[in-house]
Amino acid sequence: MNSKFNFGDTENTQTVYIRTVATETLPDDIRDQLPGVETMYAVHDTDGERLALVQDRNMAFMLARQNELSPVSVH
Repeated sequence: MNSKFNFGDTENTQTVYIRTVATETLPDDIRDQLPGVETMYAVHDTDGERLALVQDRNMAFMLARQNELSPVSVH
């Protein structure tokens, strides 16, 4: 869940990565706020740090673009 991802040498880029997160893998305090939600979308920076967690994939991309970041989907 809080694992760092090595995305290579991306210093000086404004790329963020959007990936699907199974709600069951999140901490209890977050899961308690999400009854009935099975999937969330995380926005990660190039160091793998989670910047945001949202319920809708389109919202994740929109959030990134509104903050002048370039979102890329991670499979």
